[in-house]
Amino acid sequence: MTIAAAPVTRPTFDEMNLSTGKRTRLHRLMYEHGPANGTLMMLPIDQGLEHGPIDFFDNPDAIDTDWIYRLAVEGNFSGIALHIGLAEKYQQKYAGRVPLLLKVNGKTNVPSDDDAFSPMTSSVEDAVRLGADAVGYTLYVGSPAQDLDMAQCNDVRRECDRYGMPLVVWAYPRGVAVKAKGGIDSLYAVDYAARVACEMGANVVKLNEPVWKPDDASKLPKPYDTLEFTDVEGLRKVVKSAGRTLVLVSGGSKMGDEATIHKARAAMEAGCVGLIFGRNMWQRKWDSALSMASQMHDVMNAYGQPQ
Repeated sequence: MTIAAAPVTRPTFDEMNLSTGKRTRLHRLMYEHGPANGTLMMLPIDQGLEHGPIDFFDNPDAIDTDWIYRLAVEGNFSGIALHIGLAEKYQQKYAGRVPLLLKVNGKTNVPSDDDAFSPMTSSVEDAVRLGADAVGYTLYVGSPAQDLDMAQCNDVRRECDRYGMPLVVWAYPRGVAVKAKGGIDSLYAVDYAARVACEMGANVVKLNEPVWKPDDASKLPKPYDTLEFTDVEGLRKVVKSAGRTLVLVSGGSKMGDEATIHKARAAMEAGCVGLIFGRNMWQRKWDSALSMASQMHDVMNAYGQPQ
């Protein structure tokens, strides 16, 4: 069985039923910075907490967050996503030039992900104080700790509604049950994560690209066990499940130039609002990173959406 290739249109601000504050902040991200055509090109640098300094070995310059901020400015990104310690130390110099997406929870990768849970590291109030245009929350869909996670996410969602702050949910399938049902990057898992983020009240959801693995198909719940798909078809299914929640695609681990550009183009063709590529941008030397940012703009320019 294959997935029907029906066209997908991104939801408009009116369809998303945004409050004035959320609409204003999303407008800044989507129409006043970066490609500025209704798409999003975000630069995440939360990996130092999530993965440790190991991610900076490929490009030691990137451990200096000022280097990342300069890349965000000169590469003309829509915004930068990071934790409060980095925001407190570096954002002031770039205020007004680089929109801030403050991550408000996180964890290290030292323990196993079998019971994954990210405690709070800051608050929505911190985001407002720092002039952020969005808040990011990591939700581990399917983890045994999901009862605590969903309750915590709900608290963040209420605060975002209170302050008119867009909520971007990093919706990541995790845990032993997910592994037993085909893995964290299966279409079943990613599709489920997209729907959970929508129903939890996310305005934007960050997802990994689903991957078809024939050897794991027998583990997948029906009918996912028979849904073979291309990269565009898998992402299109995920975008549809996300409903009136905008979808950002994660870059994941660093790939070659052609694979990075292909992934970006597939995401936009599938109806995603944009990209949140980190290691595929800053695990490069300066000239290469700027060149890749320029190529990402070339992709995004073809998928603009009027206000």
